[in-house]
Amino acid sequence: MVKVKVFDLEHEKDLEFEVNKFLQKIDETQLIDIKYDVAAIAEEDEEQIYCFSAMVIYRS
Repeated sequence: MVKVKVFDLEHEKDLEFEVNKFLQKIDETQLIDIKYDVAAIAEEDEEQIYCFSAMVIYRS
């Protein structure tokens, strides 16, 4: 069965840590693909807000 695990974090290092932690739990042969995306939102008179996300596609 093919499954996905989605990660969505505010900091890229946090995303990296969580994805690596998950990958340690599955066998290398189970990994199909990893999709990565970054979204930036600019609010008036505010800092930009970033959203780092990844989707791991794997076989269970």
